[in-house]
Amino acid sequence: MTSLNPRQLAFQSLKAVHRGAYADVALNRVMPKTISDADRRLLTELLYGSVRRQRTLDALIDQFAKKPAHQQPPDLRTLLHLGLYQLRYLDHIPDAAAIFTTVELAKYNQLSGLSGFVNGLLRQYARAATNHTDPLELPSDPIQRLGILYSYPDWIVQVWNKQLGLEETEQLCNYCNQPPHIDLRINPLKTEREVVRSQLAAAGVTTTLLPHLPQALRIEGKSGPIPQLPGFQEGLWTVQEASAQLVGHLLNPQPGAIALDICAAPGGKTTHMAELMENRGEIWACDRTPSRLRKLQQNLQRLQINMVQIWTGDSRHLPNHIPLADYVLVDAPCSGMGTLNRHADARWRQTPDNIQDLSVLQLELLLNSVRWVKPGGYLLYSTCTLHSQENEKVIEQFLAQKPNWKSQRLAAKQWLSPDQQATGLKIWPHQRQMDGFFIALLQQI
Repeated sequence: MTSLNPRQLAFQSLKAVHRGAYADVALNRVMPKTISDADRRLLTELLYGSVRRQRTLDALIDQFAKKPAHQQPPDLRTLLHLGLYQLRYLDHIPDAAAIFTTVELAKYNQLSGLSGFVNGLLRQYARAATNHTDPLELPSDPIQRLGILYSYPDWIVQVWNKQLGLEETEQLCNYCNQPPHIDLRINPLKTEREVVRSQLAAAGVTTTLLPHLPQALRIEGKSGPIPQLPGFQEGLWTVQEASAQLVGHLLNPQPGAIALDICAAPGGKTTHMAELMENRGEIWACDRTPSRLRKLQQNLQRLQINMVQIWTGDSRHLPNHIPLADYVLVDAPCSGMGTLNRHADARWRQTPDNIQDLSVLQLELLLNSVRWVKPGGYLLYSTCTLHSQENEKVIEQFLAQKPNWKSQRLAAKQWLSPDQQATGLKIWPHQRQMDGFFIALLQQI
């Protein structure tokens, strides 16, 4: 065991997450500058997987130890999470290797006195899991059962169950525990999709086309570091998930128009609007986070887009020098409940109180943005969450306060189902194999 062993690095980063750090930040802090692809993948899987499956792993500790998980010494609980995660979820790691390396972790981190306990608990789980039986004991309550089995807070399971029912809620829970896909958006200002697809294929990267998204490619299998793939540095493409690409296509800004992106950073939708507008016209990108706006500036330079003006500040208080726009996009801050597979710790950070606060902010942004829409212009509201309070309820409140506005039927009829046409379009990840999104197109009557 060494300080650069991927399991030791996973232990360090997981401890930081348990103390309150964001998982991606904790990972970046421990990731060595030089590390093999195999070790990078193992470190990332151990950290994100252990965070994502936290409730299930705690339930196993509760079941196999004399003291429940929350009463265990913090470092011991972290070690047990790493060991149990490997035994339960990583089929390519032999049980003996998972147990041995976790015991070695205990010894390396001044927990030698507890190494026997670690060894005994993990072996007890491994024995119970023989013959393909699941040793995890589940409660009879259906919401708690799904929450423990798939590792979600009960309140999130309840929110989804209210909209989908138990069977589809279980499908959604399972989908959001799978590794996220990587989608690319081809830059039509510089190339064509088949050209990029051929370049990637020559580099050993397989891609597939996505229906109804003319700029999209989805990477299948391993890709290696994204910045090292052909065409990235040249600005031939950028990374943008399919649902986020759909937002730009449904807004459909035209060349020569004026567009306003209210919550622009880090700029994926801003640059997509510029591509759709053929780099002709004017886009104002507004956000209050300078560091994320710097990322937008970098993307503009790489993609060679020169029609975007950047304003830094609270988008609820836009300055008067920003012109009225033909197209206004409010991609609002949200709970991210449609992208839980991408953000391992998000399910543990959000609360019903947070949802309430976010819905207030979302409505404020939407109501204020109306002032910057030209007569006859369009206002598009989008979120990457699946909570009705942040989606349908916000649109209902907006229309109640702005009776001279209406929600337009979206052009992409293939995405709509009858219960989604009144206020907007909701994309369920398990149904479409895309991130969860809500999109509403609004226009003045």
